[in-house]
Amino acid sequence: MSATWKYQARRLKQMIDSNNETHAHLYMEHLLLFPVDIQDRIIEEISHLPHCSSDAIANILGHYSIQELK
Repeated sequence: MSATWKYQARRLKQMIDSNNETHAHLYMEHLLLFPVDIQDRIIEEISHLPHCSSDAIANILGHYSIQELK
């Protein structure tokens, strides 16, 4: 997992932790270029993590970014 994904995961975690879903969506849409349906899946998966850490979020972001490239 790259340092870039870890940084983006920390930023996204901060937004989700502060219950700022609107900013989380905008962050993923503008910076990460994820479509809205993928954003919803990512936020849903993050919200169900038993231990929400930057590494766990980075894994989810990496998973969806790889899927989009296939």
